[in-house]
Amino acid sequence: MRIITLNANGIRSAARKGFFDWLPRQHADVVCLQEIKAQTAQLNDELFWPANYSCYYLEAEKKGYSGVALYARKEPDEVIPGLGWEDMDAEGRYLEARFGNLSVVSLYFPSGSSSEERQAVKFSFLDRFLPFLDECARSGRQYIFCGDWNIAHKPIDLKNWRSNQKNSGFLPEERAWLDRVFDDNGWVDAFRTVNPEPEQYTWWSNRGQAWAKNVGWRIDYQVVSPSLRNLIRSAAIYKDERFSDHAPLTIDYDLAF
Repeated sequence: MRIITLNANGIRSAARKGFFDWLPRQHADVVCLQEIKAQTAQLNDELFWPANYSCYYLEAEKKGYSGVALYARKEPDEVIPGLGWEDMDAEGRYLEARFGNLSVVSLYFPSGSSSEERQAVKFSFLDRFLPFLDECARSGRQYIFCGDWNIAHKPIDLKNWRSNQKNSGFLPEERAWLDRVFDDNGWVDAFRTVNPEPEQYTWWSNRGQAWAKNVGWRIDYQVVSPSLRNLIRSAAIYKDERFSDHAPLTIDYDLAF
């Protein structure tokens, strides 16, 4: 089973940069997109409904903002749009597809970099999402949470970690929250399970020459149930082309689909 996740930073922009030309060659079983920045009614072109996939979109109420999508080669048994949280569902941040006992989720955490108010929103999301993860763990289902979590976990996960310790995305409170997710609650960072190497990033600022110099952050994840740890086969970050300020993260699992 192959799963790709990408923060598209605007699905129409990613399309213009060749994302939908690249995608068919990847033979992905599930594709999770975040920050589509479009209303479904604006996606009339067949390009946005790839052949051989069941396609699902969850838009934000605010035009040109947030939103997530999920494409699946196999039609899901059920699709769950949203977390049931009015504020976050209005921003289009959670889309879950269920295939038997497996759930694959396209997930977009709030960013706190724009203001103190949005950082407070992010902390509120984290406070609520941890108990939700506990509920998922108790459910007996297997989960793969794909997307932009907007947090770099450890110093290895961003280039300039020393100078970013007071910045959103690498705050001590955010990193401690991920410690609880991975260390205390047992969820698995699928990428790090198979790739312990430094300088493996999925997002680069558009400022300066961050992309050219690989001054990046690893903030896009596939976070999986503990029972899936030994089924993670390989992981790759695609950088030969640039569809967004994020790069596609592809992970292969020894799972039938």
